[in-house]
Amino acid sequence: MNADILHSGFDGLKFTIQTDIPPEFRAELAAAKAEAVKTNRDCVVEFGDIALAVRRSGGSAFSAHTGEYGAEWYFLDPENRPANNPGVTVDFRAFLLATGGLDAAERHFRECMAAFGIPYGETQLRVTRVDYAIDFLAPWFEPDREAVVVPPGTRGTEHASKDKCQTHTSGARVTGLHFGAIANRQLVIYDKRAEIIENSKLGWLTIWNGARAQIGKPPLDLSDAETSQVWRFELRMGSKQLRNRWEMRSWADLNALVGDAFSEFCERIRYTCPTTDRNRARWPTHALWQQVSSVVAVDLQENCLGVLPSEVIETNRDEHMRMLDRQILGLFVSRAAASDVKSEEFCGFLDNHVEALKRLSDEHPLPIDERLGKAASRYRFK
Repeated sequence: MNADILHSGFDGLKFTIQTDIPPEFRAELAAAKAEAVKTNRDCVVEFGDIALAVRRSGGSAFSAHTGEYGAEWYFLDPENRPANNPGVTVDFRAFLLATGGLDAAERHFRECMAAFGIPYGETQLRVTRVDYAIDFLAPWFEPDREAVVVPPGTRGTEHASKDKCQTHTSGARVTGLHFGAIANRQLVIYDKRAEIIENSKLGWLTIWNGARAQIGKPPLDLSDAETSQVWRFELRMGSKQLRNRWEMRSWADLNALVGDAFSEFCERIRYTCPTTDRNRARWPTHALWQQVSSVVAVDLQENCLGVLPSEVIETNRDEHMRMLDRQILGLFVSRAAASDVKSEEFCGFLDNHVEALKRLSDEHPLPIDERLGKAASRYRFK
């Protein structure tokens, strides 16, 4: 059963920035929002080469976008911003990511932030969501929730339409599966052909037909479901994975680690060929999931560090402790030499001197918890 890959690439990317918009920019947004409310349509404001369409919605904040090949922007009003809430949220559009990838998204972000005059530093960035998608031309395929092997406790949802499929004599046709939570890992398998027909997103057809042309095959005819059925495997990751597990925050972190994160995704969640074996972990991997894993490994090979950030942190911490131990031993040897301690007396000297150091610590003017806190603040390995 053959399945051509029509597209693979990032499909979603969201950042938050812990900063405030400047007064001049806020005034422009407020005026544009007032105009949008008055005219009941988006008000476009130009900042250099950037055209920002401001909506009438957004509550006390400002909702805007920079077009289908740009991003969604959400700006909190600095005069009414809740404490600890990020002042700026940017959600990049799928067509920008599909045609330009992470490089185009970062370039658009920096151009917009400069044009809007919004101050920020790299430490103020937080990546909160990343999606990666692979589109398969596979008319023979239909998702089976039993085939998805996930970590214990992961929830799944099945979507079905009322029309019948050729592979079924009765019952509903499965149009999509959701497994996992977007705050963590989420696998979504769905009928992409049906979506673009329903929502008139024919830009995807152009992308697919471009891929077909490159391998010398004719364009798809969406009116013929038997030859144009496209299934999307979408791998989504949220903040629990990106920040808590992979320590991703800035653009540099994203570029360095996102390949590792998605490679692990393909290991933790699998689409399989079910068997009678009660141990689902032994079920063979489905050919489509093998292609998913292969595409991720090849496409994102430049975005791999090869290890978890926590492993690097622990390695640095262990080495630092070994260095301190060597320094402590050297100081003890020097202190013993200053006291004319013989080599055979050294172990006894260590035991006695540790007791002396305990007494010195008890007599110190600062309590030990305060001294430990100061020392810990000097040794941060993240």
